[in-house]
Amino acid sequence: MSLMSLLLASSRKTSDPEAFPTTAATKKHVDSNIKGWWLVERFWFMLRAIFITVIEMFKYLLTLCFMRDTKTPLMGKTGDRIRSNKVIHRIISFDDVKLVKNTMEMKVNDVLLGMTQAGLSRYLKKKSDIVAEKKSILEHIRLRGTVFINLRADTKIEELANMMAKDSKCKWGNFVGFVMFPLWIRSEDDSLEYVRRAKSIMDIKKLSMEPLLCYGLIKFTMKIFGEQVAETLSKRIFDHTTLSFSNVLGPDEEISFFDHPMSYVAASAIGGPQALIIHYVSYVNKIVINLSVDTTVIPDPHLLCDDLVESLNIIKLAAMEKGVHKMEV
Repeated sequence: MSLMSLLLASSRKTSDPEAFPTTAATKKHVDSNIKGWWLVERFWFMLRAIFITVIEMFKYLLTLCFMRDTKTPLMGKTGDRIRSNKVIHRIISFDDVKLVKNTMEMKVNDVLLGMTQAGLSRYLKKKSDIVAEKKSILEHIRLRGTVFINLRADTKIEELANMMAKDSKCKWGNFVGFVMFPLWIRSEDDSLEYVRRAKSIMDIKKLSMEPLLCYGLIKFTMKIFGEQVAETLSKRIFDHTTLSFSNVLGPDEEISFFDHPMSYVAASAIGGPQALIIHYVSYVNKIVINLSVDTTVIPDPHLLCDDLVESLNIIKLAAMEKGVHKMEV
């Protein structure tokens, strides 16, 4: 978020070289049906949030201690070693994602998570050794992703001056937590099931205080025990899960960087024990899929990228059929 803010501060609109670019503001949903039941709704919400947080933090502690993902062709190798990293990207249509989003009445992040689940399922299905048992093998896989969550009060990209200001609520730097997201790895006949599952799980995760507590735990450990212990703690979580996932909203209009028009924004990261890092970055009417892979584990990242793109196309066609059916009804 900070780097995107810096990019926007260093750029100008292509249509107006003197004007700063803007990003789409996020909309906050206000439920008008709880006026009479405000206290009851608030109490019930707090009970659910506490219950879910306790369960999610228990899972976090289990993962920290011993619970690892199933060993798959995507799982990174343990131990400190020299890794052969490769970063690739692919551009997809933002309009296709919005079509699924609007048809299924969910958020862009839900669609991207569903598309990721479908793509990983396709990739792992191809990698299965025993053809007759492909479906049953996928059903027994435990595969989780650390999904990064922006902890700032406002989720849109803020102006750089605001982020750098003293006591700013949208502070500069790393202010992110994460949740451990159990990915739905199955061979589904209904491709829309992947996005339904993604929304269902993410709706539960949104009630949890897991990302804030994880952030607080790392900060507390760093302050009391030092950076080395905090690094070991973080590395253990990433070592026991399969991949990392993030989605950042970029400029919603074309921009120029020192008078050079930008075609797309591709950002990723390397390092860490995980063999796969997936970043989605939007730019105008595009979404850029950025994959950072350890090629000793995933030697064919372009095949994985193909599966992600093909999964979106299949989900989009299913959503279009659903939309047509709705209109007929």
